[in-house]
Amino acid sequence: MLNYIFTFVLFFSSLFPFAIQASTITDPSVISLQERISNNFTNKYCRAIRGGFSKDEAMRSAIIETENIVAFSLNPQKKWIGKEDLADQISIRVINKCGWDFGLVGKEGIDYFKNYFLEINEKTTPNKKLSG
Repeated sequence: MLNYIFTFVLFFSSLFPFAIQASTITDPSVISLQERISNNFTNKYCRAIRGGFSKDEAMRSAIIETENIVAFSLNPQKKWIGKEDLADQISIRVINKCGWDFGLVGKEGIDYFKNYFLEINEKTTPNKKLSG
């Protein structure tokens, strides 16, 4: 009896397969693009800080330069990058790479920098986006 039920379920599921779609957030090409954007921003920001720019000057400069690169990217995956995910990744990378240079370290530094990044990003270029 159990064998008949299993056969029926198997036959029925082959007639009406379940539609399963992969999440775009875990798509390797989206993750790769997000990593390139966050690396680009981090390098520009840390270079500006070490070059004597203030936090605000470094932030605005890195945002504008990175957004220009993203805006001209033909990669269709950029629309799937989440602003919060990108801000998290950028904050972690910046604090780990050059946070000591401007007095931010650890989880508190990451949280502060993320909020600061999102605020300045919105004020600096409200019509452009680093992410989707």
